[in-house]
Amino acid sequence: MERRVVITGTGIWSCLGTDTASVKESLYAGRSGIGLQKERLEYGYRSGLCGIVPEPVITKDMLDRHTRAGMPEEARYAYMASRQAFAEAGIDDAYLRANEVGCIFGNDSSAKPVIEAAKIMDEKHDSAMLGYGTVFQSMNSTVNMNLSTIFHLRGVNFTLSAACASGSHSIGIGYLLIRQGLQDMVLCGGAQETNYYSMASFDALGAFSVRMDEPAKASRPFDRDRDGLIPGGGAAALVLEEYEHAVKRGATILCEVTGYGFSSNGGGIAEPSDDGSVKAITRALADAGIGPDDVDYINAHATSTKQGDMYEAIALDRIFRGKRALISSTKSMTGHECWMAGASEIVYSILMMQGGFVAPNINFENPDEYSQHLNIARQTIETKVDTVLSNSFGFGGTNSALVIKKI
Repeated sequence: MERRVVITGTGIWSCLGTDTASVKESLYAGRSGIGLQKERLEYGYRSGLCGIVPEPVITKDMLDRHTRAGMPEEARYAYMASRQAFAEAGIDDAYLRANEVGCIFGNDSSAKPVIEAAKIMDEKHDSAMLGYGTVFQSMNSTVNMNLSTIFHLRGVNFTLSAACASGSHSIGIGYLLIRQGLQDMVLCGGAQETNYYSMASFDALGAFSVRMDEPAKASRPFDRDRDGLIPGGGAAALVLEEYEHAVKRGATILCEVTGYGFSSNGGGIAEPSDDGSVKAITRALADAGIGPDDVDYINAHATSTKQGDMYEAIALDRIFRGKRALISSTKSMTGHECWMAGASEIVYSILMMQGGFVAPNINFENPDEYSQHLNIARQTIETKVDTVLSNSFGFGGTNSALVIKKI
């Protein structure tokens, strides 16, 4: 018999806030975390817009210098989010040392340490100048290797690298492992570096909004006048756990993961697909044993790009036209949190579940021909949110959809 999978802890470090309470407040208020960084323009970007994420302060009382030396920016974000998630789940160091807990995090780059190491080598021509921590900082698996050693995690341990669906797939795979009886608890999530080195190649594609005169109005998912996405980042962490295991230890259950769907478009490397999106969504709904009529809220992937939003709007229209599900993209407030987005948007959705509201798709002023039939929330709507669908799509045609349900 397949086992049930629940979420018992969440943590978040983002441009909307650095804990769940402040993020929940930002979501309800429809408050954007997007700003302008002149350093990006000086570096050569077309756009200086980005989600403004605070730098974590990790003291020697929290982690020793040796450990901190191997942590790049995204691992520091993930550490802070994971501390919160374990605390909410009631998991302390003694528990982690006595029990097997896994770790699957979505991450698809560690640009800054790689570039800085290359600069040192070009200038000094001496690898001894790179220092002890560079190798650990520069690998895509840096988040997992740091979290697993810091928290003494002895279960499954790998990084899931799947472009902007990485965080979502990490939850999906954790869910499958627990459901099949291979793990009882897995720390899942996503992390995204925010330094300007990491996103220059995206800027080169002309993918970013250049609406720099009004940063808070620049991210416009589904809106007719959108002109591109805004990069964001940080980290989100979630404790996934087998239901009976959570009940036995007296944990507070936040929600249940009931469905995971995936697909690949099989087309161009940067080409979205409504067919691929529909396949992932319908697979997630079928896995959850529900239909379109049962969904209360859809946290759309919509990043504010012309093509991406168009194809997702077509997919959502094919499945949900005339249905009651409210739709919004929290990326209107956060920008595109990339490798972290699929995980952070589950955290955002859980906060809406708990608060009894749907956060707005801010800056949605004029629908286009593809979004005009979608039930998009333009303002915060107070309503019961029991069942959520969250979409995540990425370069290479990777698609992920998750269904979570309030217990």
